[in-house]
Amino acid sequence: MSWAPVEPVAIPKGAVELHAHGLHLVLLAGCAVWWPKARMLFVADVHFGKAASFRRAGQPVPRGTTADNLARLSQLLGETASKHLVFLGDLVHAKSGADTVLWATLEAWLACHAGLDWTLVRGNHDLHAGDPPAALRMQLVSEPWTPLPGEPLVACHHPQRVPGTLALAGHWHPTARVFGSARDRLRLPCFALWTRRLVLPAFGAFTGTAPMRWPPEAQLFVVAGDRVLQLPR
Repeated sequence: MSWAPVEPVAIPKGAVELHAHGLHLVLLAGCAVWWPKARMLFVADVHFGKAASFRRAGQPVPRGTTADNLARLSQLLGETASKHLVFLGDLVHAKSGADTVLWATLEAWLACHAGLDWTLVRGNHDLHAGDPPAALRMQLVSEPWTPLPGEPLVACHHPQRVPGTLALAGHWHPTARVFGSARDRLRLPCFALWTRRLVLPAFGAFTGTAPMRWPPEAQLFVVAGDRVLQLPR
């Protein structure tokens, strides 16, 4: 993959800049990580086709989640001027959802983003669903993958430590609890940073979330509407 420096792009409103392990990353309220230097956008756990899989099983779930996911991706790519989109695993939910309609939809979307490279770091769901068709021209890699040689960042699906790097990952669909003064509480999607791992919230519009027990040293950044907020330790 080739890349070249570009004119600085403004940090999107509500985002948080993160300087860690020699890297400058931006945590976006759209549940994505932007790496300005490499012109890359990272998302995890889109789970395309999940709603369709549920409907085929007779479950009454909403339609339109694929269109929603793609519209959000288009907005983030536009805001960041990213030229490379990296999926941190679980692009597709299940083999039953990986049908010709989905692939045609993704191919039409890609045609609207001339010059965009995209890469899938295979996750556990991808291994069962199978690889996307060659017509999508998607780079398929296994974890851990180094997007930019010489830089201390690797892309994974499962959270893990890779010596000398910051490992971006998904898989957990993480959330954190926040508490109000009226004894109320909310569970919000979050980014989690600790011991050279940065775990992203699930991007998909129709994915579950999981409560987590985080170690004391973890830094948590919740997605609260159109803002990313760091929680006090």
